[in-house]
Amino acid sequence: MASHLRCENVTVRFGGVVACDCVSLDVEEGKIIGVIGPNGAGKTTLFNVLSRFQDFSEGKLFYREKRIDRYRPHQMVALGLARTFQNINLFAEQSVLSNILVGSHCLIGNPFASLVWTPGARRIERELTRRAFETAELLHLERDLDTLAKHLPYGHQKRVELARALASKPQIILLDEPVAGCNEEETAELKNIVRDINRELGITVVLVEHDMSMVMSVCDYIYVFNFGANLAQGTPAEIQSHPDVINAYLGTEE
Repeated sequence: MASHLRCENVTVRFGGVVACDCVSLDVEEGKIIGVIGPNGAGKTTLFNVLSRFQDFSEGKLFYREKRIDRYRPHQMVALGLARTFQNINLFAEQSVLSNILVGSHCLIGNPFASLVWTPGARRIERELTRRAFETAELLHLERDLDTLAKHLPYGHQKRVELARALASKPQIILLDEPVAGCNEEETAELKNIVRDINRELGITVVLVEHDMSMVMSVCDYIYVFNFGANLAQGTPAEIQSHPDVINAYLGTEE
């Protein structure tokens, strides 16, 4: 399969701190890729680089082999990349449906047509609303569409954020700790949802996650980072038995 998203030797410095040190990553199209590592390993910084929220001092970025070093976040959305963040940031006083529709703003088209409410604009809104209902159903939110986001349990709020990202019709999605703070039941549901997004919608998935049971059960391939640098990469089975990964996470006996 072709490379969907790729970075080569990316370095990010914050003053004297090197957050990413010549990091490389190659995301194969149609796969679920995991990115793991201890706190401070540079995982979220790398996500910010890939989604163009963060500049970098050295290296190269490619989206389907097209250089995207100077792209901005809105251009990445136009290319077909969406993401979620570690901290949930919903419109708490708005309904679930409204929150999902926010994610589809890039598909509205001519803003003037929407402003004067032309027939074409009405047609687009009907289509986006229909797709929002379909997305909500996929994420088991169909009964919550009229509920204010602030009234949802935490696990449901995580799903709303994911639904909002999916509303932009992405081809690849970056999930930053999708099950952080979730209980066992919520985590199990989100595991299945991530698989469905990949298999039913054909979306490439890259996820940063500390829950190893999720990473090992859903990912096709895993990258491990430590101290801002590549440590190891391979299939879940290879990563679980990799001596450098075991040492970084578990330490060794004297």
